[in-house]
Amino acid sequence: MPAATIPTVETERLVMKGHSLEDYEECLALWSDPTVVRYISGKPSTREEMWSRLLRYVGHWDLLGYGFWVVREKATGRLVGEVGLGDFHRDMQPSQGAGPEAGWVLAPGFHGKGYATEAVRAALTWADAQLSPERVVCIIAPENATSIRVADKCGFRQTGQGSYKGEPSLMFERLAPVKMGAR
Repeated sequence: MPAATIPTVETERLVMKGHSLEDYEECLALWSDPTVVRYISGKPSTREEMWSRLLRYVGHWDLLGYGFWVVREKATGRLVGEVGLGDFHRDMQPSQGAGPEAGWVLAPGFHGKGYATEAVRAALTWADAQLSPERVVCIIAPENATSIRVADKCGFRQTGQGSYKGEPSLMFERLAPVKMGAR
């Protein structure tokens, strides 16, 4: 899906758009922040790693028809973070199986304002309407209480505990909402 055709999703306070080259430096600053990566990898991203991430984001849309968005605050245009769905083929034990994986990351200045929940809900609403997945999964570090609360507010339920890259991970899933009139 060419970048021009990645859907824009808007909420009351946020605009979610596909990544572009112009987002690179801001996204690098986001992923280079030790606070941001504390529960993800614990290691700030290099320029090379951010470049690979940007290409992976665009590639998801092109190959799968879904991916991650850059999230910006409507009122200011400032980068809030990134949110979306991926298929990362994680070498995780146990495997979470098939299904898109939700993910979110916010800049520290936007923590505690409900932006993560707002953006994740918008991404899931888009996915339900466009993809109709049977389930969406996510993994969260056990210490990341804030992301666990976001997952809970967005309808995810813990299904188990696993290990990813040698680190413990909580495994969550959100089943497709029941559609009215469905039997």
